[in-house]
Amino acid sequence: MRFHPDVARWLPPSATDPAEAVRNSIERFAAGWRERRHAPWGLFREGRLIGHCGLNYVPEFGETEVLRALHPDAWGRGYATEAARASLRYGFETLGLDLIFAMTLPDNLSSQAVMRRLGLTYRRRVEYKGFSDIVWFDMDRQTWLSSSRSADASPGHPTRHR
Repeated sequence: MRFHPDVARWLPPSATDPAEAVRNSIERFAAGWRERRHAPWGLFREGRLIGHCGLNYVPEFGETEVLRALHPDAWGRGYATEAARASLRYGFETLGLDLIFAMTLPDNLSSQAVMRRLGLTYRRRVEYKGFSDIVWFDMDRQTWLSSSRSADASPGHPTRHR
């Protein structure tokens, strides 16, 4: 997935061959689960891997991001928003994280739309992994808790099932 041209255009270039990059990602995600109790997990639909989503600690910023990458066939169906919302809930309510951020390239408007639907707020521009103009959105735990309480009171809201 990471090497699909429509996905790769939004990501930093990989310095290794695809098989090595996949092994490195799996090892990094497994270490995240062992060390911090969070990392991205695979997203499956009808038994088929359609992407990954979850929380990822970024040492360069000393904070945790919610990230997601889906195969283009899964775009536009709400999967990214649903999985990222579950990630935020886990990060704030289970892990007690104080802040979760997301970042993307300025022209990735679809990714920014997901961030806004999640309630994240644009804060600044940062440099990261060779990109000099990344947009940064974030949310703190208090904002999450306040917004989830309000959402829980709304009839038919997707978080009411908790």
